[in-house]
Amino acid sequence: MAKKNSSTEKTEAPVVEQRVEGGEIRFIPGIPAEVKEIVARAGSRGELTQVMCLVLDGRDKNKAIRRNVKGPVQIGDILMLLETEIEAQRLGGGRRSSGSSGSKS
Repeated sequence: MAKKNSSTEKTEAPVVEQRVEGGEIRFIPGIPAEVKEIVARAGSRGELTQVMCLVLDGRDKNKAIRRNVKGPVQIGDILMLLETEIEAQRLGGGRRSSGSSGSKS
């Protein structure tokens, strides 16, 4: 495994990575986010829950993002996110405009 340069800035988002130091494996800590709203169920069998959560710490502090969560979740829970830059896609596809397929008389 290639070693990272020790001159990386502290403001970078944590990357999913593990470091081996003296025979120990150390994982980079997650970023806490509080569940504010349960949006919908997702997945082919409804095994995922899409939630809106507020990032509590890190570079994206106070940013509201949409995430997919596997397992039981309720409003007020704290999620530990490994990254806060990628947001889950909206479900349902949105509304379709009438465009040229609409019947106009």
